[in-house]
Amino acid sequence: MSHETVHVDLPGRAYDILIGAGLLQEAGQHIVPFLRRKRVAIITDETVAGLHLATLQASLDAAGIAHSALALPPGEATKGWEQFSRAVEWILTEKIERSDLVIALGGGVIGDLVGFAAAVVRRGVRFVQIPTSLLAQVDSSVGGKTGINTGQGKNLVGAFHQPTLVLADTSLLATLPPRDFLAGYGEVVKYGLLGDAAFFEWLEANGPAMAAGDIDKRNYAVCRSCEMKAEIVMRDETEQGDRALLNLGHTFCHALEAATGYSSRLLHGEGVAIGCALAFETSARLGLCSQEEPSRVRAHLAAMGMKVDLKDIPGDLPDAEALLALMAQDKKVLDGKLRFIMARGIGAAFVTSDVPADVVRGLLAEELARR
Repeated sequence: MSHETVHVDLPGRAYDILIGAGLLQEAGQHIVPFLRRKRVAIITDETVAGLHLATLQASLDAAGIAHSALALPPGEATKGWEQFSRAVEWILTEKIERSDLVIALGGGVIGDLVGFAAAVVRRGVRFVQIPTSLLAQVDSSVGGKTGINTGQGKNLVGAFHQPTLVLADTSLLATLPPRDFLAGYGEVVKYGLLGDAAFFEWLEANGPAMAAGDIDKRNYAVCRSCEMKAEIVMRDETEQGDRALLNLGHTFCHALEAATGYSSRLLHGEGVAIGCALAFETSARLGLCSQEEPSRVRAHLAAMGMKVDLKDIPGDLPDAEALLALMAQDKKVLDGKLRFIMARGIGAAFVTSDVPADVVRGLLAEELARR
């Protein structure tokens, strides 16, 4: 079957992202060239295992690759010390060597956790990402950021560990619940907003058809998102500068996720969408962009049937001061100053520490008052 290839050209750690429908059925043939001995260990979650594990196993069998599998519980709560320890111990028990491969089959939770386990077992074994959610295909499976959550916050423990290969089978997106697909779409919109106004325009025109299942449009959206992420990661692998642009909307998002207990009240991609709207609103208030820009962002999110504002989050939220305190716990704090991604317009984001806390507090207070 035909697929697109996005190359991530990092010196000594280069790899390809293959994007297209039907890749899971061909996984064995794509993986076998990387194996010294035909042996892999698969880690997935119980939901994904029920849907897709048999297809992957059949593909590995066809390529003569021996395999074993571990299915962890689904959900964000898995991304912590307990299941991480379980994954590490299992990989060791399976006698996976440095030259073998671990396969992460699942969404962002599995990709992040398994990538981190692969990073630390034997000080680094190779791994393949097979992302099954839109969010994982366009974001978390690409770029080598791995990690787990702790009581103090999201992704505060982890490592940079690039995959050997990424197989993004867009036909798997058909098995996603609509809410999960739209949550992933929050990360797709982010790419247009941060650096490609033409892509955002394309999404305004094609987003609804893509959400409805148009596979060609899904392929294009995943491909363009991966191209943009790859370009940024190649410039700045360990987030010293430009890579921070990928965190557009995330400073708000992580605070909202913490405030809702990382629960199903707010999915990560929904928080990103709301966070992007808030980042653009803050930018307008600071005079960086016209008020038309945040209005356009909100209009598109609303047209897609997504969460747009704080009032769209069910249940209680803490006050503006408490949300601001949660933002200060973010990894992107530098010398005690909050780093925000602001925008001079759609497709023109930049990193700054010059956002007055009063402006953010005022915006949050207004948004909370509307609830």
